[in-house]
Amino acid sequence: MDLSSVSALRPSARTRSISPENPTGEPGGGARAIAGTGAEAARDLGAGWKVSPSLDVAPGETLELAAIEGAGTITHIWATTHTDHWRSLLLRAYWDGADEPAIEVPYGDFFCSGWGRFAQVSSQPIAVNPNGGFNSYWPMPFRTGARLTLENVSAVPVRIYYQVTYELDDAAADRGYLHAQWRRSNPLGDAEPHVIIPGVQGAGQYVGTYLAWGSNSTGWWGEGEIKFYLDDDADFPTVCGTGTEDYVGGAWNFDVPGQGYTTYTTPYLGLPQVIRPDGLYSSQTRFGLYRWHLLDPIRFATGLRVDIQALGWRSGGRYLSLRDDIASTGVFYLDAPVADRPTPPTVDELEIC
Repeated sequence: MDLSSVSALRPSARTRSISPENPTGEPGGGARAIAGTGAEAARDLGAGWKVSPSLDVAPGETLELAAIEGAGTITHIWATTHTDHWRSLLLRAYWDGADEPAIEVPYGDFFCSGWGRFAQVSSQPIAVNPNGGFNSYWPMPFRTGARLTLENVSAVPVRIYYQVTYELDDAAADRGYLHAQWRRSNPLGDAEPHVIIPGVQGAGQYVGTYLAWGSNSTGWWGEGEIKFYLDDDADFPTVCGTGTEDYVGGAWNFDVPGQGYTTYTTPYLGLPQVIRPDGLYSSQTRFGLYRWHLLDPIRFATGLRVDIQALGWRSGGRYLSLRDDIASTGVFYLDAPVADRPTPPTVDELEIC
């Protein structure tokens, strides 16, 4: 971030914040609740004393987290709920009155936590802090309005704490709309790449990837290349990486001699999570990886397609095509508030198993 921008005065901008304590974000609208999930704890203190810090979402229900009118930008989202619910909640964002969401991603995956277990993430757009404090700093511009929702697809109620901070200002008029799409291959087809973005039309820039990667084979799993097909690319991409660990800024199997897989989290790329087998039910090694293209966005003028291979090694120094469990979240800005997107995942497709 260019810190010089913090000192720039913008008289036309106004900060607002939506939470269970101020569900509309209106000026002076916070801490007015007289009923809520904290009412019993605040019975001796009354209004203004954390009466409504959270909301409950019943099974099958969709909670409207925020409804904003006018032009502006969402600048920060903080949320937390129990780890059991990180894959059973679907986060959606709608821009400018669109009927279809631009963001439709499992809650945990959007915050680089696809395996339902805590791991520290210290990156510029996403921060995950003990124990399950999820933070997003992705700028989310809109011209006429924004709506955020959270759907509970599980069979149990979920309690969610959250805060959505935004600016009302017309500075978003020339900015792209944030999109995020989730896809899972479980298992990946034989000799097939995992598709992150199958094809979107329009102009924009691809800005980030999160991968919840479960290895289904012994041995090394990260030789596969990521490929970005830009504009008129057909059979061959314009941008092609050299390996999965290379794409997220690592090298040589993430193996520090004597330590094995070694986690790291940096502003733009990381391997924040390695889940090792426990000798019982947790039988496979699982990884969480991210790569943010903030200083090096992948820009396209008419369209974009992204996929990644899963490759290991077999005898004779030959590559082995793997059939791993890969869930990806692809993040990009587009010149339109809607794009071609996958059908919403089912409960079975979301389940960690």
